[in-house]
Amino acid sequence: MNPTNSKVPRHIGIILDGNRRFAKRLMLKPWKGHEWGAKKVEKLFEWAKELGIKEATLYCFSIQNFNRPKKEFDFLMRVFKEEAEKLLKKKSKLKEEGVRINFIGRINMFPKGLYEDMKKIMEITKDNKKYIVNFAMAYGGREEVIDATVKIAKQIKDGKLNIDQINEETFSKNLYFNDEPDLIIRTGGERRTSNFLIWQSHYSEWIFLEKFWPEFEKEDLIQAIDEYKKRERRFGQ
Repeated sequence: MNPTNSKVPRHIGIILDGNRRFAKRLMLKPWKGHEWGAKKVEKLFEWAKELGIKEATLYCFSIQNFNRPKKEFDFLMRVFKEEAEKLLKKKSKLKEEGVRINFIGRINMFPKGLYEDMKKIMEITKDNKKYIVNFAMAYGGREEVIDATVKIAKQIKDGKLNIDQINEETFSKNLYFNDEPDLIIRTGGERRTSNFLIWQSHYSEWIFLEKFWPEFEKEDLIQAIDEYKKRERRFGQ
């Protein structure tokens, strides 16, 4: 099964919601759902490449998630560290396939070992051009706007930027990343944007799915793309 025509979104965003509720439904410890979710992310990479998607931004861990119970937080950090180490071991494959990986957010908030791995992954993949994967980690849309504002203020203070040079383009360049998803999918049944890409998503198409993230399959992605194709994107015109 493939999308019904060739108008595939170049860039998709996904809010990976429902891991804990999925685990509870199976009567597992709530944080065990994150393991299932991590495995699904690995499958998503393959589906995206098969379907012609060139960039994906995945909301994995918000600023507010640092308030999770310690046992769950520690478990999540282990999952993230294991996944980062897998990516480092795959550096030759990532280069061969042209996959660039970014971590967007206040990633210095993570434990030092994980933070260092994130920086290494970004460094070794920075010249890859074919596909881009952005992991939103320690991320918040409002926090991103604040951080961009601070960067711009510092440039003005240092004499590198004039106030009259501030416009949408200038602001976008100072965000964690400067790209806009065509389509954003949220799993888990919620109908809110949860502080995700509040600047970049101003004209994104949104699709909300009842399925929890660990239940998400290639057919769900294809159906979302087909729904996206039916919509007329006017961009305010």
